Amino acid sequence: MKALVINCTLKASPEPSNTEALSGVVAERLSKHEVEVDLVRAVDLHLVPGVVTDGGDGDEWPRVHAKLLESEILIIASPTWLGRPSSVAQRVLERMNAMMSETDDENRPVAYNRVAGVVVTGNEDGAHHVISEISGALADIGYTIPGQAWTYWHLGPGPGPDYLDEQRGREWAHDTGRAMADNLFGVARALTTHPLSAPG
Repeated sequence: MKALVINCTLKASPEPSNTEALSGVVAERLSKHEVEVDLVRAVDLHLVPGVVTDGGDGDEWPRVHAKLLESEILIIASPTWLGRPSSVAQRVLERMNAMMSETDDENRPVAYNRVAGVVVTGNEDGAHHVISEISGALADIGYTIPGQAWTYWHLGPGPGPDYLDEQRGREWAHDTGRAMADNLFGVARALTTHPLSAPG
C-alpha cells in the first residue's frame, strides 16, 4: 500500500517545515503498517493556476497527479495562516478539482476507494476550520474521510513559538497523529477488500 503526503508549507526546501515535522509522525506510523510513504513539498514545484490535470509546458502537477493515482492514502498537510489553509494548499486542491471528471476502467471517480486525512500546524487557532475546509474539498473530489483522520498542533490564539521550537502540546498531537494513521490504514485496507462501485 502507498501513501502520499503533500506538504503545503509556504517554506521552500531546504528550510525546516513545522508542518512536515508533524506529518512525519503520521508517516512513521503508516510505515509500521508497511505502507510506503512519499512526500511532496508543493511549494518547491511549478504548479500553474487552474483546475486541469495538465497545465501545459513547465507545469509540474502531472507528476503529482500520477503519485495521487498510485496512492491509496493521501495526507494534505497545511499550516494555518489567518485562520485558513495556506495558499499552497488551496492551489493543490484547485488542481485536484480536475479529478472530479476522471474515472477508472469501471467508471468510478478516480478518487474512489482512496482515503484522505489532514495535518495542520500553526501558532494561532483555526485548526478545526482548516481541517473542515480541506476534508470537505477532498470528500467532494471523491476521497473517503475516515473518522478522526486528522491531527494538529497549535498553542491557541495569538502569536507564539512554532512546533519545532516548543514541546507543549506535542504529546497530544503525536498520539492523535498515530491514531489518524491507524484509521487511514484500516479504512484503506477495508476499501481494498470491499471497494465502492461506480455511483448510480
